[in-house]
Amino acid sequence: MDRPSLLPALQNVATRLRIDSIRATSEAASGHPTSCCSAADLIAALFFAEMRFDPQDPHHPGSDRFILSKGHAAPILYAAWAEAGAFDRAELLQLRQLGSNLEGHPTPRLPFVDVATGSLGQGICAAVGCALNARRINSGYRTYCL
Repeated sequence: MDRPSLLPALQNVATRLRIDSIRATSEAASGHPTSCCSAADLIAALFFAEMRFDPQDPHHPGSDRFILSKGHAAPILYAAWAEAGAFDRAELLQLRQLGSNLEGHPTPRLPFVDVATGSLGQGICAAVGCALNARRINSGYRTYCL
């Protein structure tokens, strides 16, 4: 996508991510919609303009890593993966329901989550470890932490 049309496209994605995360937390009657909304622009820019990944092959060794340190904002992460086509957007409405894969915090049970997060500040430690590992194995993947 050319540069002039990139910003409006990312703004539209961020708006959809906000809407999806608010719908999910409203349906669950639980969650942190404001934490999700505050991250929408950053998530849109990273996932849809910067990060290298294939939603159909989440374990590809060359995929960039994303650690959501503020794990309570998991619905925005799930919304981004749904937007990218990793799973059906309708599944977002199963957030925090018994038997749902979409828990209140990211869990590595999901193929697109590398690190379970919850306690604030814990994600940066895991992200540093991922980044150091990339250097150790001479991999080109990049690690992002929010």
